[in-house]
Amino acid sequence: MDAMRDTDLIVLKSLSGKTTIITGGANGIGAETVRFLNAQGANIVIADLERTRPSAETLIQSLQYPQCALFVGMNILVWREIKALFAECTKHFGKVDIVVANAGIMESVPLFDIGDVDEEGELRESAEGFRVIDVNIKGTINTLRLALHFIARNQPASANGSKGTVVLVTSTSGYFGSTGVGAYIVSKHGITGLLRASQQVGRELGVRINGVAPFFTATTTFQALADQWKKSGLKSNTLENVATTIALTCVREETGKCYMVAGGKWIEVEDSRQSLIPQWLGQETAQLLESAGKLF
Repeated sequence: MDAMRDTDLIVLKSLSGKTTIITGGANGIGAETVRFLNAQGANIVIADLERTRPSAETLIQSLQYPQCALFVGMNILVWREIKALFAECTKHFGKVDIVVANAGIMESVPLFDIGDVDEEGELRESAEGFRVIDVNIKGTINTLRLALHFIARNQPASANGSKGTVVLVTSTSGYFGSTGVGAYIVSKHGITGLLRASQQVGRELGVRINGVAPFFTATTTFQALADQWKKSGLKSNTLENVATTIALTCVREETGKCYMVAGGKWIEVEDSRQSLIPQWLGQETAQLLESAGKLF
């Protein structure tokens, strides 16, 4: 794990008193992020499906500051429910400072399983694949739009006019992706695209929007792979690695960045990608794309 600098430890103190919504917060990376941010003194709203309430309540009881945490059962695909989440957060804590859009799922039936046919030999629609697309892309868009709407109401909290921050949890599959989980890869590429597409409106509203892209991390989503991964000897992230990166991303005074977390180390990837475009496409094409982007 990259060691945190003294400046990182100092800036994490700014989380104290900040109100954070974490979707998919009852388990896995979301739950570890809840623990980490709460330990810094942040108010936490755990947003997850109603069926996760027992896990969320157990999590809250284990926190350093349980009185500063609240569970709201909701579905990020149901507009009235996610609107109610933000309204409840504002009612309980006064405002929304940070939103971590972490909720997501992965398919168990391969998207390109063309042997998945009905009794008449007709190919079935990929219902599970579209469910992944809905939750990971539509749900994240719902979360981001409401985050912008509510955070934009805040008074600037820093000299650069920033009113709050959103962290989109994508994946290394949002940059690469050669495994069999086609819908997951497509959805995570979509979230990486959402990070880029939202920068202009974020700047206009004073909301920082950044991303975190974890590589393999042992969670319930990857339970089947965890044992094989451990036997392979390959380095993997811990939940704490990812949660720490998310926390630091919440407080850094920057926007448009994405921190990839792989083997317990983090590296910013959006700046590197941007700087390599002329080398990748050639200077002439890179200049054309840059000029066209400004025009658009």
